[in-house]
Amino acid sequence: MKKLVATFAALVVALGSAFAQDLAAVTEIYNAGAAAIATDKEGALKSFEQALTLATALGEEGQEVVANCKNIIPNLKLSIAKDLVKASKFDEAIAALKEASEVAEKYEALDALSEAGSLLPQVKMSKATSLLNAKDYDGAIAAYKEIVDADPTNGAAALRLGVAYNAANKLEEAKAAFEQAAANGQEATAKKQIGNILLKEAAASLKEKKYADAVAAAAKVNDYTENAQAWQVAGQASQAAGKNADAIKYFEKYLEAAPTASNAGAIAFTVGALYQQAKNNAKAKEFYTKASSDARYGAEAKKMLDALK
Repeated sequence: MKKLVATFAALVVALGSAFAQDLAAVTEIYNAGAAAIATDKEGALKSFEQALTLATALGEEGQEVVANCKNIIPNLKLSIAKDLVKASKFDEAIAALKEASEVAEKYEALDALSEAGSLLPQVKMSKATSLLNAKDYDGAIAAYKEIVDADPTNGAAALRLGVAYNAANKLEEAKAAFEQAAANGQEATAKKQIGNILLKEAAASLKEKKYADAVAAAAKVNDYTENAQAWQVAGQASQAAGKNADAIKYFEKYLEAAPTASNAGAIAFTVGALYQQAKNNAKAKEFYTKASSDARYGAEAKKMLDALK
């Protein structure tokens, strides 16, 4: 019996020694990871992950190492992701941040989870912006659209999505994106962009002699942003279409919005001529008078005023 007790005691001592050796080996791997952080984060991560697996197998003996590894690993993954962002390796950084978030959630590393979650949309924006700056408009559209689809209230992303669509000459999509941006904190800039698109459409329609379309687009411009040129295009299109009353109306709006424009004298002379054709001599005189000091049309305006006396 004494021999059996002695044998059992020897076994316990042997097992205790084995556990001590295993813990020492795990601790050595853990320490190697800690030492490598400054120079080799990927290598350090592998050491901590190995230490975590081995320490978990030790049960109660490895609890302290397990706790330390679960705290370090998410933050180390997060640090690696940040390095990828600095290197402009956005796709790799996005994948790394997603992985860091998953591990942080698994190990209940709440600070790392929160930081990774806040960084992810920022990195996605950086990726999209880099594509836009590189004039990869299709790539930028896809990247911004992913952000906006995930968060429809992201007005900044919607605004840049509109810019990408506009650059790709997808004007209807651009207007829709700008409308979304306007509804989410980017109203002034987004509406100006919509106005610019409408003016571009109006000028194109005028060139193609689609006068009704030109007037319709130009008239909408100032619903979004003040733009004197839109009134000029509307006036030109109306005049070309033989709608002189409308032409007068739009040209007068142009002169009200841009009284010191370089072509103000020319427009005033045109309005005077249109009023004269309509047999409204009083208004014709008013606008010929405005044109009388113009370098190009002044002399002719004075002749018309003399003829109307």
